[in-house]
Amino acid sequence: MERNGSWLFRYRSYLPLVLIPVFLACLPSFKYLGASHKLNEAWQIFCLAISLAGLVVRVITVGRAPLGTSGRNTREQVARALNTTGIYSIVRHPLYLGNYLILIGMALWPRVWWLPVFTSCLFALYYERIMLAEEAFLRQQFGDVFETWAAATPAFIPRLRGWKPSPVSFCWRTVLQREYNAFILIIGVFFVFDLVGDCFAERRWRMGYGWFALFLACFAVFATLRTLKKRTRLLHVEGR
Repeated sequence: MERNGSWLFRYRSYLPLVLIPVFLACLPSFKYLGASHKLNEAWQIFCLAISLAGLVVRVITVGRAPLGTSGRNTREQVARALNTTGIYSIVRHPLYLGNYLILIGMALWPRVWWLPVFTSCLFALYYERIMLAEEAFLRQQFGDVFETWAAATPAFIPRLRGWKPSPVSFCWRTVLQREYNAFILIIGVFFVFDLVGDCFAERRWRMGYGWFALFLACFAVFATLRTLKKRTRLLHVEGR
């Protein structure tokens, strides 16, 4: 499982692509909740809130991550230090918890009972192996320090007490540099869901202009942040 996890680690950003055809297969039979467009909008906002909660978990994690930790590296495991404070004092894999919340919010949207179940099972099979591979690497790097922390800290479901403040200050520039992709992914997926779902529910072309305006605004933010990251050093912070 650890060997599988090391291989999957390199491609962990592509799990949503596997789910695209499954999600699309649920849309042709889509109907409004309670045959009400307004009630359905409330459900969409609820699902979006769950996905955004996952983004918040990622923001809390990344905002206090020192250089060489909680990164997007894909070629190999990297850990210059062992994070045991902040959100890492209550859960060992907060980034993957955030990813799960993002995905489950999307999976709940079509209101097909088996979709969140399927998504959860696939996520568990995929990320369990990645977590085992990561922890084997950390165990080798940090020995007893890792063992003590791991014994007291849940892997995936956060404990409700025991928060230890992080000595690293929160950095919004790091967050903006690293999380703009997750942000536009969430908004883009919900915009497409709304557009396609309305068309199937009403059997005609229908665009929700509120969602469209939200998507355009978020895309403008995404394009701005991507340009700043690729062409300037404005979002770069030494030691992060």
